[in-house]
Amino acid sequence: MPQHEGARLFRETWIAGVRAHFPGEPKSGYVTPWEETPDWERQAAGAVYEQVAQFVQLSDGHASRLSREQKGRFVATCWTAQMFKQFGDPKPGYVADWPELPSWQQETDADIFEAIEKSLS
Repeated sequence: MPQHEGARLFRETWIAGVRAHFPGEPKSGYVTPWEETPDWERQAAGAVYEQVAQFVQLSDGHASRLSREQKGRFVATCWTAQMFKQFGDPKPGYVADWPELPSWQQETDADIFEAIEKSLS
């Protein structure tokens, strides 16, 4: 899958995850459609898609044996690296470690890993 399609898959899965797991009404920025997503966020989403795809491929399918938490942690770590790349001094929420992330975000990150995994099969 080309990176721009992978980035879009990432974003659409993020939006679906937010709608499924966020308690109450999410901030509009959390569910901004792909067409309105800022370029920096599209680039970051594409990079994380590529990192997860390569990880899955290099594991010869054995990444499927990871727990949902491990999958979500991997996405969160990749995203954090992109935030440091995109912003000189990112907001603390952009680079929070796994234990500090809200459960809705942890679940959404795991959903993203699994959607990418599925897209490769």
